[in-house]
Amino acid sequence: MTLTNIDHEKQIYCFKVFYAFLVVLLLRMNNPCIGCSEREMQALLAFKQGLVDDDNSLLSWGREVQNKDCCQWDGVYCSNHTGHVVKLDLGDQSLQGTISPKLVELQDLEYLNLGLNNFRGSQIPDFTGSFSNLRYLNLSNAQFGGEIPYQLENLTRLEYLDLSSDEYGWFDDSIYAKNLNWLPNLSGLKHLDLSSTNLSDVVGWLEAVNMLPKVRKLILSDCNLPPPVISSVSVMNSSNSLVHVDLSGNNLNSSIFQLLSGTHTNLVELDLSGNNFTGVVGWLEAVNMLPKLRNLILQGCNLPTPIMSSVSVMNSSKSLVHVDLSNNNLNSSIFQWLSSTHTNLVYLDLSGNNFTGVVGWLEAINMLPKLSNLILSGCDLPPPIISSVSVMNSSKSLVRVDLSYNNLNSSIFQWLSGTHTNLVDLDLSGNNLNGSSIPDDFGNMSSLASLDLSGSRLKGGIPNSFAKLCRLRWLVLRNNSLSGQLSDIIDILSKCAQNTLEYLDIFDNHGIMGSVPENIGQMSELEFIDFGGNSLEGF
Repeated sequence: MTLTNIDHEKQIYCFKVFYAFLVVLLLRMNNPCIGCSEREMQALLAFKQGLVDDDNSLLSWGREVQNKDCCQWDGVYCSNHTGHVVKLDLGDQSLQGTISPKLVELQDLEYLNLGLNNFRGSQIPDFTGSFSNLRYLNLSNAQFGGEIPYQLENLTRLEYLDLSSDEYGWFDDSIYAKNLNWLPNLSGLKHLDLSSTNLSDVVGWLEAVNMLPKVRKLILSDCNLPPPVISSVSVMNSSNSLVHVDLSGNNLNSSIFQLLSGTHTNLVELDLSGNNFTGVVGWLEAVNMLPKLRNLILQGCNLPTPIMSSVSVMNSSKSLVHVDLSNNNLNSSIFQWLSSTHTNLVYLDLSGNNFTGVVGWLEAINMLPKLSNLILSGCDLPPPIISSVSVMNSSKSLVRVDLSYNNLNSSIFQWLSGTHTNLVDLDLSGNNLNGSSIPDDFGNMSSLASLDLSGSRLKGGIPNSFAKLCRLRWLVLRNNSLSGQLSDIIDILSKCAQNTLEYLDIFDNHGIMGSVPENIGQMSELEFIDFGGNSLEGF
């Protein structure tokens, strides 16, 4: 054998050894877990021992041979490289009890979710602040109580913090904070939710929030927040990173608008519902200074009528998609603002405002070409003035329309039956349609799934065109003066909605006669019927 051949065989052998080593290395790297340490396993078992697990969510956690690798336990995730536990995801597992201090042994933990469990009013453990590698902490709706531990200030890598509760407002043993001095230390925080935490004593909450340079989502709803003290310093230092702000259900005043309109030009969603903004006439100007705002929710704020000027209309943001200004003290000027440049509006709720005498409201709505959800319930709206122009210009995008409890008359039918064939949900209940009959054109609304015409003084029968409403699931015609044979009504509805109609209410029409027909039993999805208050046989 020549020297060259020997060298060649050595090269092949070395290559094979290297290849085998590489395969083993890759297999090890791709293995879901190397295997957790005895120390971490014992810590998890101690944690389990302090819990009541009625749903057996932790059934896989055990000392048996087949269960000794805690990386394979439900809700436990380990690093592929080190084998250490890095994630504990036990949200919504119906767990009860207390958290064992042994859990602090999981020093590589980056993700901890214990939300939607029941820790029976116990305080968030002080040692939670010892998880120095934690990036995600979710203890929401887990029935914790007491004061938020200041040791959370040690979680300097934290990006997501949720200590919220679904409780409305707060109660005696809910989570509370006397101050938020620990918060500025979490400089990497991007998501903060303390909803329903009692922060009534935290006068400096705004300063603490302003020291979070990366926070994008801020949710402090129903926290009993006091009005912030605004200074030039607090405005200058306010974070430009905020995209989503929910401060609903607090005790805020006009000062919050001063802060938000100052430097928060990246805001996309703003919810200040349930605060008292009586007398805050400049609220509209503040909103207009948020050029990227898409969702604006100022429901139930006692907002006064805005002062409109050519400047406020010109500067109004074109980005708005969702607007809820329901239950305030607005008047016709709000329509002027909305119809001027808000052509991207998809959702509009102005219900519970007083629009008595605002005859041009329909023209304003017709200038919103993308509007799909229109809610103007209980606004004392007058009958619109219908012209061929207003019908021609009416938006074809509307899917849901709620004009209930106003002063509308049959002219509204002319507008609706013109081009609104895409409607899915229509509510005209509680209007004065005295003597009107249901128009045949309603049968052209082939997408209609819910129709409520109750309490509107309608007369006549159900039009034959209803036989074309194949998607109808909900029909409410109670408290009118409709007439006809019940069997005819059921025949019309069963022609196309036989397998879709779930709810049928024709109570208290008096003029509907006959007996309940047998073919009503063929309406396979029907769950609720009310035929009372009519002239029916056997009732």
